[in-house]
Amino acid sequence: MTPRPEAGPRRHPGGRLAGRRALVSGGDSGIGRAVALAFAAEGADVAILYLDEHGDADETVARIEEEGRRGLAIAGDISEKRHCDEAVAQVADRLGGIDVLVNNAAEQHQVSDIAEITEEQLERTFRTNIFSMFFVTQAALPHIPEGGAIVNTTSVTAYKGNPSLIDYSATKGAIVAFTRSLSGALAERGIRVNAVAPGPIWTPLIPATFDAESVESFGANVPMGRPGEPAEVAPSYVFLASDDASYMSGQVLHPNGGTIVGG
Repeated sequence: MTPRPEAGPRRHPGGRLAGRRALVSGGDSGIGRAVALAFAAEGADVAILYLDEHGDADETVARIEEEGRRGLAIAGDISEKRHCDEAVAQVADRLGGIDVLVNNAAEQHQVSDIAEITEEQLERTFRTNIFSMFFVTQAALPHIPEGGAIVNTTSVTAYKGNPSLIDYSATKGAIVAFTRSLSGALAERGIRVNAVAPGPIWTPLIPATFDAESVESFGANVPMGRPGEPAEVAPSYVFLASDDASYMSGQVLHPNGGTIVGG
């Protein structure tokens, strides 16, 4: 990509996740990579789940290890429950448990008319974006202790919609409801559940989804007039994963370039 997305942490690390073990789905690139690197910089060991971008995943793990932390990458399709069960079990075994789970993996497909959304695309988008959160969370919960945290990636599209990303936006709305419902279900266990709803962020998903003209103007319609960098979103995840957010659950943070939601 040109320019290359900025993934490295922007602040001096403060050890806010020291000794913790994190699992990040979709951690090979984009927001997931930035979160994995920010967690490592704050002292966490980090495992990532990814589909098949092996070079990107290897780079992410190498950068985690440069921070002096353990890194682990597991490839496979998280839309399939069996893979999620096996991958999470491997992470828990290798890291000795899971303190923080970040459900971040997603896919999107631009269409100009809802009639163009095939049954196959609809099922695929929902399986990748929301079914996987159920599968990974179900597998991870037995390994998450009291005081643990779950952070889900939703989107500004859950609140504002997007006429060319109807199925994607629908999954992101489902993630908001999933986050709020799960936070109530896990409160007695002392596990916090929150979400982050990024606006237009410059990640590999953008040129892979949109035509050249749309990519050129990507992010221009927000008040700040530009797309955000993954490194500008990652601190929201660090905050929600850390004890700084010990009195927050069922909430959504909005790093979106100034777009007002819910107002």
